[in-house]
Parts: sequence; C-alpha cells; structure tokens
Amino acid sequence: MEQSWGMGTVRRLSLRLTPHSLLLVPLLLLAGCAVPQVPSRVIYEDPVNFVRLEPDPFFLPEWPPSANSHPATIGPDLIAHILKGFRVREHRPWLFVKIMGEAPWEPAFRDEEVALLAPRLADALSQARPNEIVTYYLSQPQTSIKREITSGGLYVKQNDLHFILGNRRIIYGIPAYGMVYDRRYPTRPTAAKGFDLVFDPSSAVVKQESSIWDRWLGLEKDEMVINLQKLAPSPPVTASAAQGETDSAPELAIEPAA
Repeated sequence: MEQSWGMGTVRRLSLRLTPHSLLLVPLLLLAGCAVPQVPSRVIYEDPVNFVRLEPDPFFLPEWPPSANSHPATIGPDLIAHILKGFRVREHRPWLFVKIMGEAPWEPAFRDEEVALLAPRLADALSQARPNEIVTYYLSQPQTSIKREITSGGLYVKQNDLHFILGNRRIIYGIPAYGMVYDRRYPTRPTAAKGFDLVFDPSSAVVKQESSIWDRWLGLEKDEMVINLQKLAPSPPVTASAAQGETDSAPELAIEPAA
C-alpha cells in the first residue's frame, strides 16, 4: 500500500489547516509584521461577494503535471448544473447517529447563490492561466461583527473539475483587531469542517487515491473531483493551455455524453 506523502495529500492537508494554524501569529505580532495580501485578479466583486483568480500554490514551472488545464471553457448552464449537484449534511459523531440518526441532505448552494456564481465562475475559468485557480466567496452580514460565509475554489485538470468547499454557511466573527482571514483565504476553512459533501450523480465523482496519511488525518473528502465527460446532458466543454505560460497543460475537448 502506498503510504508516501503525495501531492494530493499535501494539497488536501493544506486545505484542512485553518489560516490561524498556518501563521505564526505570536511571532508576527512580536515582530510587527503584516501578512502579505494574496495576489489575485478580480473577476467579480460587490460589497459582500467576490470571484477571483489566485496563484495555485501547487504549481511548479519545472514540473509540467502541476499545470492546470486553463483557460477552460465551461458554460454557465453546466456550472449551474454542477453547483446544484452538490449536497451537504451536518456531520454527526457515531454516537449521535445511533441516537438521532443521520442528518438530512440539503443543497450546498441556495438558488440565488447558484445564479450569482455560475456566470462568474464560467468567466473566471475562461480567463484562468495554468498556474491559477478560481476562488469564490459569498457572505451575508448577520450583525456588525458577524457574517455567514460560504467559500472555496475550483480548477480544471484534463477532463476533471476539482471543487473545494472550504466553508459552508459558517458564522464568522470579524475580529476587533488583527487580521481578517475569511476573505483572504477563501479555500481554507475558518473552523473545523462540520459537514459531509456528496455530488449527484455519484457516477461522475472521480475516486481519489488516498494514502494511510489521508485516512489518519481525515483528508479524504476535502476536495471533490467531477469527471465532466460523465455529466449528461451537458454543453461542450473545452480547455487549452494559455499561450506563453506553459506548454504542459494539455488541450481538453469534451463532447456531450450520449
């Protein structure tokens, strides 16, 4: 059995770590340092939501397989179809399941969230470079210091769409002082994930190879991979590497399934 630390394990582990655990906060405060702003290209932004392109931290120019299949042309209708396919439920410990049963499944995104995201995510993928990922952030103010947030990211590799749901309707308390993490790191959870995520149809989900480390650290379901060719009926999907960025991202041409 493969037990080495593969790239998939490293990526999933980084997504599980909250920004607080990634930063040496006390040392930064003592040194008077500020965390640099994540460089990004804004595709859409309003006072409470955004869609943007960010550098993929796992892209290595000297390692061609790390390049994403961008830019990718995926129509808004197909993006909406994919978003509506995600379901979540509250994660309950086994003892709670014995007493209360499993929590019910419900859509991961509200209809108005799908309507807002679908065209903007499609636009972002069409402009993305092989060394970038698309991130999204949705929020609803609850009080002057709290907001409900849903955030994550996505990228395309070959025929697969990799989808991250970092936060889902999490109540985030805006700190009275210090750094605000939720908008700065949309793919990373602001707290321990308390939900399970599935996709319908399940036949389109690509089973990821996981090591013993993934199972021990609970990383197996942090990133869901959807095979675009298995979604039917669907519009054509195409993607190609950006000229001048890299020659390694393969050309993608997906036709509707019969």
